[in-house]
Amino acid sequence: MSKRKLIIAQNIEKELQDQVKNIVPDWEIIVGKEKETWQKHIQSAEIVAGWKKDMNESLQAESHLRWVQSWSAGVDSHPLDRFAERNVALTSANGVHAYPISETIFALMLGLTRKVHAYVQNQQSKTWAHEQLKLEIHGKTAGIIGMGAIGKETAKIANAFGMKVIGVRHSHKPEEFVDEMVTTERLNEVLPSCDYVIVTVPLTGETRHLFGKEQFHTMKSSSFFINIGRGEVVDEPALIEALQTKKVAGAGLDVFEKEPLPEDSPLWELENVILTPHSAGSTEHYDKRVIEDIFIPNLKEYLRGEVPSINLVDYDKGY
Repeated sequence: MSKRKLIIAQNIEKELQDQVKNIVPDWEIIVGKEKETWQKHIQSAEIVAGWKKDMNESLQAESHLRWVQSWSAGVDSHPLDRFAERNVALTSANGVHAYPISETIFALMLGLTRKVHAYVQNQQSKTWAHEQLKLEIHGKTAGIIGMGAIGKETAKIANAFGMKVIGVRHSHKPEEFVDEMVTTERLNEVLPSCDYVIVTVPLTGETRHLFGKEQFHTMKSSSFFINIGRGEVVDEPALIEALQTKKVAGAGLDVFEKEPLPEDSPLWELENVILTPHSAGSTEHYDKRVIEDIFIPNLKEYLRGEVPSINLVDYDKGY
């Protein structure tokens, strides 16, 4: 009788591998990010942690796949329809990013507010200039669009800066550190009150181009726009136009409609923009959090015959 098979398509440390092996000692476990490591096993694997686009072609009738653990919080790149059709459970890495991404959000906010990016450029050219520095973050209003783990941690940090926090999500349900919670339908209503607009929502049919010309024209001309969610949540040409015409004061962007960002994108040249290459979630603790906080608890549920419950994706919602 062949062994049940688990693929971890990431190059994780041996200590983490051993933790998984201790739970399924009788399983065959394949570990490695490279295609040649997992390719010949993908058809017979029951569980895959760290799904790759190259694996999509393996979803044939003879596939043994029953559960996929995503290595990212966003699952829009996964074949959701095909997973749903085959009754494959999908769990995301939501929550792993709360600390590093909230830190990046405030790095971008503070960088724009205190003009750190301008001073770095001046340092390179040995230019001694004040850059008309005057803004501060304390006492300002932050609008957080999306109140998942990242949004909640961002609200907590904003509270420490004495900021007012407006949260935007589907539910009115109150949240700690959030002064006012509104539904997405009221987005345009609250934008004029925000000094910082922070986008943390996943990409779904509902959130695609959630921010376009109308939203940028509704925002304060002194406001800063931060996007660490997904690039497609924003109509990028509309954002570029708003930045060029100073409809908004500046932007901190970690995600883009097309990645890598094309060399001819005007965003590269705008002085009121700070760019990072979709790296906001990078952290020294990433693999450990995915394995210990999400995958192992879910694996224990799976072995009991239950559907993994931590970050289980609702295919109807897309997240």
